[in-house]
Amino acid sequence: MNLQDYERIKAEALELFDKANIILTEEEKNGVEVADFGLNKIEDTGLQLITYVNTDLVCAKELALLPNQTCPEHKHPKRDFDEGKEETFRCRYGTVYLYIEGEETKNRTMNPPQGDEEYYTVFNEIILHQGEQYTIYPNTLHWFKAGSDGAVVSEFSTRSTDESDIFTDSRINRIPEIK
Repeated sequence: MNLQDYERIKAEALELFDKANIILTEEEKNGVEVADFGLNKIEDTGLQLITYVNTDLVCAKELALLPNQTCPEHKHPKRDFDEGKEETFRCRYGTVYLYIEGEETKNRTMNPPQGDEEYYTVFNEIILHQGEQYTIYPNTLHWFKAGSDGAVVSEFSTRSTDESDIFTDSRINRIPEIK
């Protein structure tokens, strides 16, 4: 991703945080991470986030998804120090369509990004509206997508080690370079 696209997406994420009434310091605004997962399809597949705290025990983040943007399928596996990351998503703005392992939802609301369907394998749909939350347990495959207005999600979890996440799509590079 080039710097111009990075800054544009970051500005869109800040607008979403504002719509969700998330108050950020200037340092937090400057530190928004734009993750395109190395796919260079940020409008379809990506995530914008702020990490407030990430200690050995807890992590708190804000996640912004652009309209119809998808965070790709992944899981948080067992680590040397625990059974894997456990996370609770609380929807603050918009609607989030979360897909986890379990019985496939018939007539689900959302589909994976066009052309990448082969990298999505779980389709048990959980819909989160503003104020609703859901806990994802360690080592559970999941992916999520924003509705047409975009979405903001507060994430509360055990320690986050993004580099240990396992993605279904082997093309994904969680921490790619900005050019």
